[in-house]
Parts: sequence; structure tokens; C-alpha cells
Amino acid sequence: MNIEVIRHLLTFIILCLAQVLVLNHVNLLGCATPLLYIYFIMLFRRDFPKWAVLLWSFLIGLCVDVFSNTPGVAAASATLLGLLQPYLLNLFTPRDSTDDIMPSMSSLGTAKYVYYTVICVLVFNITFFTIESFSFFNWLQWAKNIGGSTALTIILILVIENVRKK
Repeated sequence: MNIEVIRHLLTFIILCLAQVLVLNHVNLLGCATPLLYIYFIMLFRRDFPKWAVLLWSFLIGLCVDVFSNTPGVAAASATLLGLLQPYLLNLFTPRDSTDDIMPSMSSLGTAKYVYYTVICVLVFNITFFTIESFSFFNWLQWAKNIGGSTALTIILILVIENVRKK
């Protein structure tokens, strides 16, 4: 078994357990829930097979759905982010970099990594909360959920990335 597969599996398990056991119970001001399992999808290197990114993304979304009682919402949102992740990563990687570049603050640079994180989290949260509410009757709550969860998730991802860097 490849060491990278084991590393992805451990990251998958840790982030899935953290989301289901801890982070799903955090709800700041009634609108901000950190969705940290997005970080798993963001970690795939540039030359990782696209079908594998989609499969891993769907599986982590499905696991969160099963344990969070959100039927299909996380799986659909995670699969969409998994579909877009290679293209978003290509926007921020230098053209002359190697194909096996893994997105991190040290490989992309701080500013590019922050932009990459913001776009990934925003795409995921807009999809997630749009599917969850499935209407725009309460658009103010929808916007609060997207804004609060996006800010909280970005902060957590950047903190984890800073800790990982050291």
C-alpha cells in the first residue's frame, strides 16, 4: 500500500471524526458552523488523478452526511468542490512548478494559499447552504450561514496550515 494512500486515509478519518464529533455541535451566533472536512479536499496535489479526487470527495461528504443527518447535502457539495479543486489549484500554482506540488502555504505562498482557501471554502459553503435551505425565502439567514461558516472555516484551515508548516 502506498504511503500517500495511508496518509490520505488517516487525514480522512481524523477530519471526519473531528467534524462529526466536535465541529457539528459548534454553532456560533446561530449561523456559523465550521466545516473543516473541506480541508481534506483542498490537500490533493496537482497531479492526483481527477477521478480519485472525486471519489475521495464524495466519500468524505457521504460519511459526514451519514453521521450528521444531512441527506446528500455534504456529499453533493464535496463532490462539486472535488470536481473544481484541480482547476482552482491550477489558478494559483506557478506554471514552472513541478506536477506533484501539494497546496500549502510554503509551496504556493501565503497570499495565493489564502486566496485558494477562500475560493474553495466559499464555493463549498454556497453550494452546501443553498442545497440545505432549498429556497430563498429566508435569504438573510442563508447569507449569514454562508458568511459565518466561511469565515470560521477559513480561520481554522489557516491555523491548521500554520501549525503544519512549523
